[in-house]
Amino acid sequence: MAGPGAYWFGQEEIDAVMRVVQHGHLFRYGSEDDPNFLHTVATLEKEFAKYCGVKFGLATSSGTSSLIASLAGLGLKPGDEVIVPAYTFVASYTSCIFMGLIPVLAEIDESLTLDPNDIEHRITPRTKAIMPVHMLGNSCDMDRIMAIAKKHNLLVLEDCCQAAGASYKGKKVGTIGDMGAFSLNVFKTINSGDGGLVVTNDANFYEVAFGMHDHGHKPSRLGVEVGSRKMMGLNFRMNEITAAVALAQLGKIDKIIATLREKRSKLKKLIADAKDFKFRTLNDADGDCATLCTIIFNTREQAVKVSKALGSKTLDQSGWHVYANMEHVLAHLKKTGLPHVKGAYPKTDDILSRAMNISIGVVDGGLGAGWGININSSDEEIEKAAQQFIEACR
Repeated sequence: MAGPGAYWFGQEEIDAVMRVVQHGHLFRYGSEDDPNFLHTVATLEKEFAKYCGVKFGLATSSGTSSLIASLAGLGLKPGDEVIVPAYTFVASYTSCIFMGLIPVLAEIDESLTLDPNDIEHRITPRTKAIMPVHMLGNSCDMDRIMAIAKKHNLLVLEDCCQAAGASYKGKKVGTIGDMGAFSLNVFKTINSGDGGLVVTNDANFYEVAFGMHDHGHKPSRLGVEVGSRKMMGLNFRMNEITAAVALAQLGKIDKIIATLREKRSKLKKLIADAKDFKFRTLNDADGDCATLCTIIFNTREQAVKVSKALGSKTLDQSGWHVYANMEHVLAHLKKTGLPHVKGAYPKTDDILSRAMNISIGVVDGGLGAGWGININSSDEEIEKAAQQFIEACR
């Protein structure tokens, strides 16, 4: 069970890690005069920012800490509301909650991302930001979301934790809004076991996010800056070994995505004639990660039968990716007076009850993608999976 990058671990990652270990300097900071300090974290930040086409990159300990650092960077204050989709990983909500913010849930559409049609009536005088989540590697409808944000003077934090390498109309996800947060967890496009990244073009947002991730320090410190810190922060730093793995994986990201797109295209062509379902909407068919192939059946009954026949499950049963399955978050939302029971978001409930994921690159039963193929699957294996799916539909 892992993401595509994990399937492609090889000599590049081994060499990168051994180089750091042999130099014996594992902390992200050090003296420029120390030949054993390889500044691997700083290199990763620079290279990922370059890859995305932005000015600033920040490496963190996880996708969750990337979200927290970004929320801090945007200057959001306790009590501010952030609009988030009702289908996303639990961290999209808990990062807001731990910052004292109020996540306001909104419906998804058949792209399985935030429905632009459901955003504006969720806006109140306390709304300060929108968090579109590029769920399952598929970019949100960012043109419409950005237009709404501009109309209502709202900040936009792109949750790109499941979409490293994806793009929308020629721009990398994470670079369209004010900030973008990424995950390097083992289930993601590329990974370093755990870890995260933040990108932005705004120097102030970057500086505050950096301070949040490192006890209030300004970027690029070499020692303890006694007396010069202007804010409090936490410790979300990445170490040099994690960065070494991430750098090696970053060098493979475009080939990983190209391979996934090729394999998913083959599978989709083979199963296209099966009846009573459709593929989910892709907001940029040339830009998504192709980590999954999401099927939306005409009825709940068929979705259940097919998914069970394949040893999988419908997306409404996919654990902490569905608002109704997050008992601790629901208890918190209840205290805020927001909808907190299954049925509060009927469009989302309906879509997820009729949908299943076929793994292409991300093999994760918790995401409802425990069945399908992986990045290394042969044509013969793809054909076999397609035939199994067709038979299950019959």
